[in-house]
Amino acid sequence: MTTAHHRRQVLYWRLLARLFDPDEQAALESASVAVVDDLALPAALLDPSVSVDTVVQRFPHLESEFDGLLTTTADDRDGEVRRAALISKVLLNVFATGSGEVTAGQLTRWQADAGWFERALGAEPGRLRGRSTGVGGGSGGDLTAVLAGIEGELVKRMRLREVLADPRLARQLTPGMSLIEQLLRDKSNLDGVALANAKALIRRFVDEVAEVLRTQVAQAPAGTVDRSVPPRRVLRNLDVNRTIWQNLPRWSPADERLYVDRLYYRHTARRTSPARMIVVVDQSGSMVDAMVNCTVLASIFAGLPRVEVHLIAYDTRALDLTPWVHDPFEVLLRTDLGGGNDGPAALALAQAKIAAPADTVLVWISDFYEFDRSRPLFDGIAALHRSGVRFIPVGSVTSSGAQQVNPWFRRRLRDLGTPVISGNIGKLVTELKDFIA
Repeated sequence: MTTAHHRRQVLYWRLLARLFDPDEQAALESASVAVVDDLALPAALLDPSVSVDTVVQRFPHLESEFDGLLTTTADDRDGEVRRAALISKVLLNVFATGSGEVTAGQLTRWQADAGWFERALGAEPGRLRGRSTGVGGGSGGDLTAVLAGIEGELVKRMRLREVLADPRLARQLTPGMSLIEQLLRDKSNLDGVALANAKALIRRFVDEVAEVLRTQVAQAPAGTVDRSVPPRRVLRNLDVNRTIWQNLPRWSPADERLYVDRLYYRHTARRTSPARMIVVVDQSGSMVDAMVNCTVLASIFAGLPRVEVHLIAYDTRALDLTPWVHDPFEVLLRTDLGGGNDGPAALALAQAKIAAPADTVLVWISDFYEFDRSRPLFDGIAALHRSGVRFIPVGSVTSSGAQQVNPWFRRRLRDLGTPVISGNIGKLVTELKDFIA
């Protein structure tokens, strides 16, 4: 074997040893230091307490090497050893999180390192964790769940109430879904400075999600033209090309004229009656992503003309949050992440809001685990669907599109002609914009 091969093995063996055992192994450590030094790389690459941000700040020429690091290969053997050193740094910082209490600074550093890991995979920082396009485009699959699990565990290891009570420490926190979930669960136990800091973090995260979702709503297809409405016979709607083509048989070579028997107009008519959108969100503990994303989405659609939005959250009881639908921050403060489900109670509240079924869309976000209430909930949904209500079931709403739905419901909703759409919120945005157009 070549020397380069042995040096690369040293770095990867050292990585595995540190991932599964935090104690240093002297031989591997000294050998790794020698390899890094021989490559003229900084020793900080071997220190898991030094963030990738710090390494890049001190050695700016290394930044470009981290981008796409895990998607490319080096052209030479020494380049592969160098690549192994950089890969080891990213993986060690993200996956070797130790044990014991976690400070606000440590959580923020991990989140930044996770961003470098995503960059190494060729993704935008935050994308695999549902942070950058929070909402819409992640495709990390199992990796998304792994990163979310690590971040969630770090948040649980924080003495969060003490951190929130200290404005300096609270300012160090970078809000992510795991942190927001903990804040929503614990908000009733906070007061004073701690509660104010918690609210500031929630508001900051809501604003970040809203910015991304507004862009998605603006970029989504505008919906199909309603062809059941005859086109208006005005000059701006005249379809000149079609009119000429359809009347070509009436061309007179002698006169060199086209005799038009019929004019054709383009369909431009869209919905004229107000659309009523009812969003029902399962607020049980497993649906926190849905609560955040859908309350923000509802507020955006509520700001559109000729759209009336109602918002209902439920666990073992149903709560009408419509008065605050324009402010998702206030909505989240009024929710209580719980455990049980009572879908029929939420359905009854939604039914009372339906005046014109054909002009109503009912979006139901849940994993549909209703247990003994499954049959009455499905029967109620089927009745609404038959009445003309547009029913859109969504398994969950996460950036990755990952969802887990009760198979019993999934089959029956598909047979009803209303299949559960992917949890990727981009699809939901398109469906809703199509309905209100």
